Amino acid sequence: MFFPEGQLRVWLYQQPVDMRRSFDGLAAIAKNQMQEDPLSGHLFVFINKRRTYLKVLFFDRSGYCIWAKRLEAGQFGHPQSYDETNKLAMDFGSLKLLLEGLDHKDYRQRKRFNLTR
Repeated sequence: MFFPEGQLRVWLYQQPVDMRRSFDGLAAIAKNQMQEDPLSGHLFVFINKRRTYLKVLFFDRSGYCIWAKRLEAGQFGHPQSYDETNKLAMDFGSLKLLLEGLDHKDYRQRKRFNLTR
């Protein structure tokens, strides 16, 4: 599945999540805790307390999908944000860096051509 990266929103939930939660439990967090619509097609990222397990929830017009990644060694970086909804807006590139174990603060985005229609 391919995503239009420029139009995709990624929300990282800042609180640790019990990874036994599945589709409905993660959608409830997105709706009730993050005040976002889980049916919007945006990506919702959840990390466990030990930061070794990550799940991404999204809705693809026909149902919920979950991506999961468990690290055998090391931890996921956890960007910090302090607001009442415990969510942090990220772009798709930052999510890729998070999944690869790279800190998005150490990398600088270079200016690129952007065709706006």
